Amino acid sequence: MTCILRVNEMTYTQVDSSGLFAPESIFKLGPITFDMNEGETIAIIGNNGSGKTLTGKALAGAITPSSGSIEFLENNAENEANRHKHPIRMILQHSVDSMNPAVSIGSVFQNTLKLNTNLSEAQRQQKIEDTLVMVGLLREHYYYYRHMLSDGQQQRVALARALLLDPRIIVADEPFAALDPSVRSQTVNLILDLQKNLGLGFVFISHNIGIVRHVSDRVLVMDDGKIIEQGKTSEVFANPKQALTQKLVQAHFNLVERHFSLL
Repeated sequence: MTCILRVNEMTYTQVDSSGLFAPESIFKLGPITFDMNEGETIAIIGNNGSGKTLTGKALAGAITPSSGSIEFLENNAENEANRHKHPIRMILQHSVDSMNPAVSIGSVFQNTLKLNTNLSEAQRQQKIEDTLVMVGLLREHYYYYRHMLSDGQQQRVALARALLLDPRIIVADEPFAALDPSVRSQTVNLILDLQKNLGLGFVFISHNIGIVRHVSDRVLVMDDGKIIEQGKTSEVFANPKQALTQKLVQAHFNLVERHFSLL
């Protein structure tokens, strides 16, 4: 297996103050240490406020760690080809909400490519259309606006936007939470196909233990800013060591049993 990401002793301190007279709130993330192999999916689970999203943002470069390192590894043959590529990109739960509703999908994507590549306008349009098709959309969606898309199509646009700069790793933070079950299933299968075809690594942040079991190779369990348990997904779920992991796994199985009891 080829290691493509190494996170070593990463920490981050978040300071929040909700008002002039409110006490300052300090959240300390880490130290976080793990690595990722090419084509692997690592899931991060835990309760709200455990540090999952902060970890994802740090990996994607949205925040700068206070200490430690995040190292993306390439072999020498890839260095020149990937020099203008962003190795890690992020999909948020409501990624499409950040897109200007008055600007077409194609225009938004054109701006991304203008800022980050040396492609000509024709090359940019071809790249955008090919990426839209890759995620199951039509070339004509280049001319669509956000309000013209269904929830499932909007999520595919968010995925296309993340893929546009040819990353090696996608960080997906609760990407399916707002989707209905049938659309969610289609999107999960799409991601699995893309991972197989492109050799992508995925960092998958989710509360949905069922999807985590289905898509991930390894799982990290977080609590209060720290990884409290990690390992192969099948092994962690079959024999959870920590009380929080046991609680999360049991809640999932209780939900599954309740679902089948109603059939």
